[in-house]
Amino acid sequence: MYLSRLLCFGVSGQHLKTDVQGMRPWHSRIKQLLPAVNTLRCQHGAPDSMNCSWLIHDNHLELTYSDLVMRFDYVWLRDHCRSASCFNSKTNQRSLDTAQVDLAIKPANIRSDNDAIYITWPDNHMTKFGLSWLAKHSFEGQNQTVQKRILWNSAVYNKAKMPYVTYNAVMESDKELKKFLEAFLLYGVSFIEEVPVSVEATETIALRIGLIRESIYGRMWDFTSDFSRGDTAYTKVALDRHIDTTYFQEPCGVQLFHCLKHDGTGGRTLLEDGFNAAENVRKQSPDNFDLLTKVPIKHEYIENVGECHNHMIGIGPVLNVYPWNNELYLIRYNNYDRAVISTVPHDVIHQWYIAHRALTTELRKPENEIWVKLKPGKVLFIDNWRVLHGRDAFTGYRRLCGCYLMRDDVLNTARFLGIQI
Repeated sequence: MYLSRLLCFGVSGQHLKTDVQGMRPWHSRIKQLLPAVNTLRCQHGAPDSMNCSWLIHDNHLELTYSDLVMRFDYVWLRDHCRSASCFNSKTNQRSLDTAQVDLAIKPANIRSDNDAIYITWPDNHMTKFGLSWLAKHSFEGQNQTVQKRILWNSAVYNKAKMPYVTYNAVMESDKELKKFLEAFLLYGVSFIEEVPVSVEATETIALRIGLIRESIYGRMWDFTSDFSRGDTAYTKVALDRHIDTTYFQEPCGVQLFHCLKHDGTGGRTLLEDGFNAAENVRKQSPDNFDLLTKVPIKHEYIENVGECHNHMIGIGPVLNVYPWNNELYLIRYNNYDRAVISTVPHDVIHQWYIAHRALTTELRKPENEIWVKLKPGKVLFIDNWRVLHGRDAFTGYRRLCGCYLMRDDVLNTARFLGIQI
């Protein structure tokens, strides 16, 4: 393989003999023939199989496997060694002290077989990586999205085949639980039907999904419109679309509602895919979208009602994205709880208002809304990082219960059931 490569570059047999002792003569010849190689300063790998090939650069390894070209920093490769002395396979935790790795480390030798690559380091420690493992964990091998989603407006949602799952089925069957979670993760909203009409049963079904996140509102809510807390939700007035707990530094991830009783009119629940609206803004005005991902805004909750005394502050942009792929993972939108804007200089604030207006206009389009009537026995689950909710004004006595769930634990349940996230 070396011979064919060198002859293609125009390297003579005499140069090849010299190369056995040292690479400089033929390397110099290649540099003359192919100036573009000047910036690489690399060695070609000659693997034992044709499944992979590599180039040893000054500061990284370039590995090609199954048509995927990957680039690995040498410290990264040493840091991710899975040998028994570097990684505890029983606990899945790193044993290597990364601070002891030479930041200028380079491989002493590399070889491969059909399924793995073997790197020998200057201290003779050997690291073995499965080629498929490297492909899975390389930057280049990552999926374009972290979590698969279906963005929706009212037309898309109404055509979606949302599964009908019941309390008993979810409690008794992991298959039914998985069906529920698959729909929930795709759309950010889902229902469980035929739930016994009690706070206790609501708590039971919540715990089947994930751990309850206790907050300043307690573990389980059970409230009416008696204004027992200093929040508009505890009244009968209409509520515009919003995300809950934007005044937490990390807003609650998942919430559920169960209407235990309503003797009156109105009170429909508004649901809207905030990611769909944000993506529409991205298409129409990338600059507005970008600004909403970068400008930090303060949200605040101040309560002094009865024995409840709270002052919560959360700071972050309205739109939150992963830095490596610009994928949305959280929308922090709540015009009720947005505090005095003191985190934005005067020459940026007006553009921020323009961007925020563009998002609000998109959110308030009727074609992006769905309205549902909550009723006893039907529990609504909402991804509070994605789906905005609101409500109609209502009359009469209305009693709701619910709670927040730990987002990480809900995702943990999904992964345990085999859902890829």
